[in-house]
Amino acid sequence: MPITARARSASFASPLAPPLAALLFAFIFGALAGCGDDTTPGVPIFPADYRASYVEVRDCRQSADHDLHTIRVLADPLAAGPYTGRDAPIPEDAILVKEEYDFGDFDCSGPIVSFAAARKRAVDSDPDNLDWEWQRLDPARRVIVEDEPRCVGCHTGCEEPEGYDHTCAVP
Repeated sequence: MPITARARSASFASPLAPPLAALLFAFIFGALAGCGDDTTPGVPIFPADYRASYVEVRDCRQSADHDLHTIRVLADPLAAGPYTGRDAPIPEDAILVKEEYDFGDFDCSGPIVSFAAARKRAVDSDPDNLDWEWQRLDPARRVIVEDEPRCVGCHTGCEEPEGYDHTCAVP
């Protein structure tokens, strides 16, 4: 009785073939997953001790945006003057931090439930993101997402007189 091609290949199959195939597939898939844009969230753009040097530039208030959280905005020394004075450009590397509190926390005295942060990029260096680097962070300052389209979508319309350099609302 002649051996068919199927029987011949089956007779030479190794018991290691399925595990090796799975390992090869995992290796190739893992390598390809690393291609393209790096979407792994990175390092927070503001320091853990930000309250030691940042100043409040928007007091505690309700926000129709940012998941309806009560918010408070702080600015680093580079951002504070231009943000509040609105008479000079916000300089590159200036940072704004929005502390977000529970919806019912009207005086921002409870625990922070999340953060939003923005760092000014060089003029015309990233027009798709309005020349800002955007981050959303959890209460432990772990970055959840960076340069989320939702941030750009909302901040696109934030210009004078209410907004300034894509920051929304008067201080």
